[in-house]
Amino acid sequence: MDEIFIKDLLVQAVIGVYEWERKQPQNILINIRMFTNTELAAQTDALKDCVDYGDITKKVQSFVEQSARFTVEALAEDIANLCLGHKNINYAIVRVEKPGAVKGTASVGIQIERKNPDVI
Repeated sequence: MDEIFIKDLLVQAVIGVYEWERKQPQNILINIRMFTNTELAAQTDALKDCVDYGDITKKVQSFVEQSARFTVEALAEDIANLCLGHKNINYAIVRVEKPGAVKGTASVGIQIERKNPDVI
């Protein structure tokens, strides 16, 4: 299984359960690992046979900016589902962090792993 990754995508979005968190966007740091088979893409050297990670990055960024979720758990699940919606992604690991959200920490967040239910 081959891995495609998106590292340290910084997005501004409304997220959180407290009233003050709902008033203005915060930084959200996203890391995604997607697993697929890249043999055909390597053989053909054609974009049509690749997972277009630029396109996935733009979709994730746009989605997150508009999401206004209350929890990082829900946002991570949304991102995983978006990634798994790509026909060639078999498995995804999504990490969502809120930098500086808790005093004394660099970041807090969640990491989830999800499998495409259509893959045997």
